[in-house]
Amino acid sequence: MQDEPLALEIISAVVEAALPHGVPVTLKMRTGWCDAEKNALSLARAAESAGVQMVTVHGRTREQGYKGWAEYETVAAVKAALRIPVVANGDVDSPEKARDVLKVTGADAVMIGRAAQGSPWIFREIGHFLATGEHLAAPLVAEVRRALLEHLQDHYGLYGEYTGVRSARKHIGWYVRTLPGGDAFREHMNTLETAAGQLAAVAAYLDGLAEQMERLPQRQAQRPEACTDLETTP
Repeated sequence: MQDEPLALEIISAVVEAALPHGVPVTLKMRTGWCDAEKNALSLARAAESAGVQMVTVHGRTREQGYKGWAEYETVAAVKAALRIPVVANGDVDSPEKARDVLKVTGADAVMIGRAAQGSPWIFREIGHFLATGEHLAAPLVAEVRRALLEHLQDHYGLYGEYTGVRSARKHIGWYVRTLPGGDAFREHMNTLETAAGQLAAVAAYLDGLAEQMERLPQRQAQRPEACTDLETTP
């Protein structure tokens, strides 16, 4: 984003390469490089003219990383200027936040990133809430057990046991971070060195949890105070 001509050259080359195969090209970007250089709007317009079929805007600058709060004014400006679909991204971590971000930006959709880590059911929760205004029940512990064990098997298959076991620790941690005994279980998980050990520990932990409750505790938005910023956004 610091070099718009180069960015557009890359975008145009990808669109040209994908066109013969009938593959639509989408673009994801931030609001700009820093607060003083927010050029998402000009780059989005150029991308649309180059043939990009959808644009996603994360409401932070590159300089911000993931610090602070996402802002949605820039996303709204991009949506107002383009004819192609625009997706809002950044800090969408609950059904209510998704509703509010869609309202304030006019975006065609929201993109979920970090909030889905350990909570892959957030997509159905948001879809149901947007369609009905009502919350889904939290997932069954038995469903979470099945999903996490399948996730781990796929993870080991992709990365191999040595790397897979070590990189799986963070995924397991995301699943259990808000659950009863989750912190202690995460500490125990970091001591295990084999896939079989991890699988057995996860199964035992969730079996124990299932004896205490049928469903997970109702998940709260990770950063609920972020929603208040939307109320004052023009």
